[in-house]
This record gives sequence, C-alpha cells and structure tokens, in this order.
Amino acid sequence: MLQIKDTGWSEKEKAVAQASLKLAREREIASLMLEVSHQANGMTTLDDLWKLHDFLSARRYDIEGKYEDEYSVLIFVLARLVKEGWLLAEELKGLEEDKLTKVTVLARM
Repeated sequence: MLQIKDTGWSEKEKAVAQASLKLAREREIASLMLEVSHQANGMTTLDDLWKLHDFLSARRYDIEGKYEDEYSVLIFVLARLVKEGWLLAEELKGLEEDKLTKVTVLARM
C-alpha cells in the first residue's frame, strides 16, 4: 500500500512545486480562455449566455479548489495535474525520487 505522509519539503522542492503549480494553472487557464472564446463566438441566444455563465462558474470552482499548495496534500495535487495532462512528470524534476514515484503512481490511479 502506498504510504502518503508529510515527509518534508526542501526549499528546492518547494520552488519546483510552486513553479509546477504555476505552469499547470497557466496552461489550464489558457485552455479555458480558448474554450470560452469558441463558446462565445457560437452564442446566439440568451440561453447560450446563461449556459456559458454556468460553465464558467463550475470551472472557477474547480480551478480555485484544485491548486492547493499546502504541502501535506501537494503530492495529490501534483498527481492530479499530471493525470489531467496539465503537467508532465518530467517537469517535476528536482523533487526527491520518493515524491516523484508517489506522484507517478497516484497519477495512474
């Protein structure tokens, strides 16, 4: 069974994790902006506008909750971002090998 515990984060690892979170968030926001642009260009009714509003509200809730940088849950956050395709495992170089392994294993689940 995979054990997840707060094993401590070095300053280097904290910097790698923060840069990775920023990179993934920027990628996800860019994707969202493109998607919203496409949806907005196809709007023809008031109902379309309300659907876009609902879509944006749901995405805002998801994105604001996803990028948790508390170190006790960061392994899970990074794994989710790898699983969703916003990060590549290779972009986490600089983390200790055990953390990289945990991220990789969790991303496959």
